[in-house]
Amino acid sequence: MCIALVGGMDRLKSEYEKRAGEYGVRLCHFKRGCPRFAKRLANMDAIVIFTNKVSHNAKRTALSRARAGGIPVVMCHSCGLKSLERCLECIMKVNFKAGFTPA
Repeated sequence: MCIALVGGMDRLKSEYEKRAGEYGVRLCHFKRGCPRFAKRLANMDAIVIFTNKVSHNAKRTALSRARAGGIPVVMCHSCGLKSLERCLECIMKVNFKAGFTPA
């Protein structure tokens, strides 16, 4: 399973990835919009948006791509490791109910 993290802090990138790995998830961290940002989000299984550390444009792009592709989105105002854990747990519950298992 591959999840996009939009927003958050650069200094926690390795910790975000490590924590996601504990859940069996590959995490792609996008601090801000980048070239082909919307296209890169299209291949994700879910999107987590940390709303307090992201630009409005990146948030809008992520939400519109998620709506267009039917990708689940979890938004959280804080951007700590515990917040990421709660978001991952939420995504895992939804995906297990839908019959998906982490790769």
